[in-house]
Amino acid sequence: MPTFVIEREIPGAGRFSTGDLEDIARKSRSVLDRLGTDIQWIESHVADDKIYCIYRAASEELIRQHAEQGGFPADSIARIRAKIDPSTGELPVEESAAHVKG
Repeated sequence: MPTFVIEREIPGAGRFSTGDLEDIARKSRSVLDRLGTDIQWIESHVADDKIYCIYRAASEELIRQHAEQGGFPADSIARIRAKIDPSTGELPVEESAAHVKG
């Protein structure tokens, strides 16, 4: 299933209380339960005025349905094509040893 990042513009999101975030999570989960197994919420990151969510879904349309039914904005939806992290740039062990010997 493709993975997507959703940008939700929500002024003041970074100042939401724990209770506010729990309410949002409960609402999201109830909508996900109704939509079935073709959409999965992985995680969300709360910034000052935005929430960035990572979802797996069969389609972008399903993500839009989730947002509409939950009353959440979905200002930008982008399919993730690749993932990198600090280890992506690490040299293989053989090359790393060669660089140390110099």
